[in-house]
Amino acid sequence: MSHPTEPRYPGFSGPPPQYPQQGPTAPPPLYPGASVLSHSSPGAATHPPSDPQAPVHPHDPAHPQPGTPPPGISAQQQPRATPGPRTAPDDLDYRNGPGNRVHFKAYQRGTDATALGQLLLYIPGFLMSLLVVGMVAGILDAATGLPYWLPTAAWAISGGLVFHRPTEDFFARHLLRLQRPLPQEAARLEPVWREVTARAGVDGRRYQLWIEDSEDLNAYAAAGHIVGVTRFALEHLPSAQLAAVLAHELGHHTGGHAWSSLLGYWYSLPGRVAWRVIRAVVVISLTLAGYFSRLATGFLVLMIAGITFATITVLYGLPLVLLVVPYLMAAVGRRAELRADRHAAALGFGPMLAEVLHTMHLAETRGREHAAAGKPLADEGTLARLLSTHPDYPTRLHRLQPYLRPQG
Repeated sequence: MSHPTEPRYPGFSGPPPQYPQQGPTAPPPLYPGASVLSHSSPGAATHPPSDPQAPVHPHDPAHPQPGTPPPGISAQQQPRATPGPRTAPDDLDYRNGPGNRVHFKAYQRGTDATALGQLLLYIPGFLMSLLVVGMVAGILDAATGLPYWLPTAAWAISGGLVFHRPTEDFFARHLLRLQRPLPQEAARLEPVWREVTARAGVDGRRYQLWIEDSEDLNAYAAAGHIVGVTRFALEHLPSAQLAAVLAHELGHHTGGHAWSSLLGYWYSLPGRVAWRVIRAVVVISLTLAGYFSRLATGFLVLMIAGITFATITVLYGLPLVLLVVPYLMAAVGRRAELRADRHAAALGFGPMLAEVLHTMHLAETRGREHAAAGKPLADEGTLARLLSTHPDYPTRLHRLQPYLRPQG
């Protein structure tokens, strides 16, 4: 069946592809998301192409050709996915279509230096939590006769639930407020995810795709297998930019950032809860003492200071280390984001990721200008920058520059 205005696709040098025959007068099939994507900046109004038989994407970035190493890596570092013909008039070069063979890496995920750093920084919190759990177990043993070791052992092995699929499902639904993709959302998301994982040499079926009902441009990598994107990103990003976002989140998983962060958070949770309880009790006690007399307040302050000093002495200064840990954790988190950016760029999505980061930077700047209401923008404080878990956008864009320069 001939087509009156055959579309031309980037990177395709052969004759135009033939649409499947569906009858003497059937039009070419529509592809998932082809008529609803906006290839302008997120937040702009979306319009279907004027010619439904020949979808046009005017603002698509240039994409690496199959078999051509992206800037910054050699041909030997490319994932071995056999290129095939384009199967959809979209802005992403799908190389793992029907009939193509994808070679998976022997090791699907690892633990890089960032993940190890996270685990090491969680050790003081783990020790404090172990102390709290041990105290609770001792109280239960004295009150009910429950063996002392049982609650402690149960808490110690509970970290394995990070990789338990039903627990992950509960975590995604009720804590992260994520939803399973609807059929039309899955038809849009899954081909892009297959392309990303094929380039990385990773079995994408090991992960679960989720949707957050949000109007923000964001994505998530959590637990052992959760990959989530916002509905805004799904509906407004071109496929190549959506792939760049997903490749970034896959980098968090393959580098071990997602599971190590959640595991450390879980094992330090009892210590954090105990600290918040102690802090609340101290504040309430000082407030009540202030109603009676300054003498009572002074006596209470001296008593709290004595208990604190004794605790620090007995625990060899461990509580003081906890005061520095949040700053170190934030620094490691910023490093993890840069590593995930590099992972996406190494797969050939550097230019697309840079476009997404630039768009997010503009949105953040405009939001701050709107909040300032005409006043000069105040610089972010040093303390806030030190506690930020994400690098600023100019830093991330600067680190992507080696992947954006053409190779001479």
